[in-house]
Amino acid sequence: MDLLSRRYAMQLICVVGATGPARYGDIEGTFDGVSSSTLSTRLDELVEAGILAREQYAEIPPRVEYELTETGEELGRRLKPLLRWAEETDEEELSGNR
Repeated sequence: MDLLSRRYAMQLICVVGATGPARYGDIEGTFDGVSSSTLSTRLDELVEAGILAREQYAEIPPRVEYELTETGEELGRRLKPLLRWAEETDEEELSGNR
């Protein structure tokens, strides 16, 4: 799936999976240095792929929440070990243990 190779896609799946239904601002707060347009595009792509669900509430101010679909939950369970391994590998490289 090409979408998963795009920047921030896997991290978004794990963040939304860990937080449950999340608003855009909450999601944005977990990412340093990502532009709003990139984040919005990636969220839209994940919704279109059926990995995330987007719920818009008729409130003022408008409220939009994202959550994993069943497909997204399964994918998130499979991605967590891979992302954990990648983080550990990066830490080892930074500390010079490799």
